[in-house]
Amino acid sequence: MSDTINVISEFAPLKKVVLAQSEFAFSSQAVYDEMDNGEYDFLDETYADIEVGHYSEDFATAYPKLNQQWLAEKQNLIEVFNQFGIEVIRPRLLNTTEKERGLASGDGYSNFFVRDPFFTIGSTVIKGHLRLPHRKHEIDTINDYLVRATTAASAPYISVSKGYLEGGDVLVLGHDILVGYSGLASDITGIQWITDTLGSDYHIIPVKLHPHILHLDCALSLLRPGLMIVCPEAFIDGIPDQLKDWEHIDVTLAQATQLICNGLPIDERTYITDVAFTELIPRIEAHGIQVIALDYQISRMFGGSFRCTTQPLQRLT
Repeated sequence: MSDTINVISEFAPLKKVVLAQSEFAFSSQAVYDEMDNGEYDFLDETYADIEVGHYSEDFATAYPKLNQQWLAEKQNLIEVFNQFGIEVIRPRLLNTTEKERGLASGDGYSNFFVRDPFFTIGSTVIKGHLRLPHRKHEIDTINDYLVRATTAASAPYISVSKGYLEGGDVLVLGHDILVGYSGLASDITGIQWITDTLGSDYHIIPVKLHPHILHLDCALSLLRPGLMIVCPEAFIDGIPDQLKDWEHIDVTLAQATQLICNGLPIDERTYITDVAFTELIPRIEAHGIQVIALDYQISRMFGGSFRCTTQPLQRLT
């Protein structure tokens, strides 16, 4: 696989991808109580109270059987990537010091959704700025690799310096870049930063989201040119003009909170989604797209699915 870093769209053939690890510890009860102001409204209510009785505890200790299922989800996805010849990069695991620091602070720790700590636009890799405290150090597990990879590719590696900006809010469509904001993750200051930083090479399109939607990729999935899965109710100011003429596969806000939009295109003809979405799968297949259905229940428990747990470094035609 070449050293090239380039992501030209959400559906260009995936050739190299970073796949998250499965590590998480709950915050302390004091932190959860302090954050109990709508910050977690994006979670499916089925899983909203999994921390109760397990504050400041590692998920693997709190729920050992579910943790094994979580690990298996990633392994099954790796097998799919291998079938398509996609190179898979994994972040390193958290070390003891990092875990102890997270528990001592009360924030807990996470190493589970690699989509947000950094993102790739064209040949530029951008280190995000995450809002939730337990995710502040998630970039540390992949940063050394990104330094080496961007150096080898002679690609820019820059950091957000103003506002919040998270990769789940950033969708690439050629030189049009959709950036969501709901009040839970990315914000207008972060969007202005990326607008100023990328300059005239890209058209940044702010997208205001429903306050129960964490990221744009929880409400929108671009399958191929002209076709998308979308939750219209999630778009406060309506669907962006750039997508107005696209064919819709519409879903409800309740379905969006279950991560039904958070699938992952392998290319324009192949799409990965959760086996639980039995009504969605034939609607996608009706457009001539092969659907690969995997069980990703545990990842969705934490508020993310296939796109959230991956970050492409190569999507090229």
